[in-house]
Amino acid sequence: MTDWLALPDLAVRRFGGSVVWADDETFAEKENLITTAPPGYQPHTFGHRGQIYDGWETRRRRVHGDDSAVIRLGMPGVIRGVVVDTSFFTGNYPPACSVAACAASGYPDPAELGPWEPLLTRVPLTGDSRTEFEVDNPRRFTHVRLTMHPDGGIARLRVHGHPVPDPALLDPAALDLAALENGARVIACSDMFYSSPSNLIAPGMAVSMGEGWETRRRRDHGNDWAVVRLAAEGVIRFAELDTTHFKGNAPGWAALSAGHPEESDSADWAHLLPRTRLQPDTRHRFRITDAVPATHVRLDIYPDGGMARLRLFGSLTPAGLDLIETFRGA
Repeated sequence: MTDWLALPDLAVRRFGGSVVWADDETFAEKENLITTAPPGYQPHTFGHRGQIYDGWETRRRRVHGDDSAVIRLGMPGVIRGVVVDTSFFTGNYPPACSVAACAASGYPDPAELGPWEPLLTRVPLTGDSRTEFEVDNPRRFTHVRLTMHPDGGIARLRVHGHPVPDPALLDPAALDLAALENGARVIACSDMFYSSPSNLIAPGMAVSMGEGWETRRRRDHGNDWAVVRLAAEGVIRFAELDTTHFKGNAPGWAALSAGHPEESDSADWAHLLPRTRLQPDTRHRFRITDAVPATHVRLDIYPDGGMARLRLFGSLTPAGLDLIETFRGA
């Protein structure tokens, strides 16, 4: 698998993405482009717009021009790759598309967006397929524009990348240092049999067990763990370990450690939260009294199981603040 495909989808509706404009959606709604679920299809299902498609489909053009849609990223960031999915569009897919992006501050109207910077320039597409395109651009973007040449249907647009926060909207004295939307990442884990550990730091509350991190049942004497690289170096003052939706499969206990593992071959982890008993289907909140500056946190669960969310609230150190400030020029 291409490495960037493992990065979060910055545009997906689940993370707050929105299709804010399209010049046409005669046959199928633009909002389908960023639906979380994979596209589906049921033949011979007709509505007032014709055959129902799970995607964005425009009318057949009889004049010169192209069709476009604009997506506001749920998590602005650096885009590493896009997937253009034409699943189930066979005789009505566009032969080519292009993708551009822009960085906007505040909450502009779609007509106020720009200037647009090309990410993909008129690349070919095939029907009923997922086409992956790597992107090489270090800038932080807030919106993308998908253009079909000239018209047709696209089921999904996936925009994979690294979330990068807006420094102007961060309080350096109080923020979630482990939040995906603030730039944190899960960089290692012991097991991801049922679901990704990146779900731990996703925005919002988990709406089901499938939106958390769950490991397989251990049959040895070990335990499962995950390592989070914080948004930037900080001091953690408050932790939330959320087992919501995990009832018969929540961990029995958990512990937190912090450190700077990239500074040496063997990380010197400091204890933040000792091994502590957990309850199923519960948001556990703990005050951290012996916090130290750290760039990484390790979550240990005993012996296995599932957790919905991990929140680590604290403050940036001067070094962490300097790193966040560099995002202004990203």
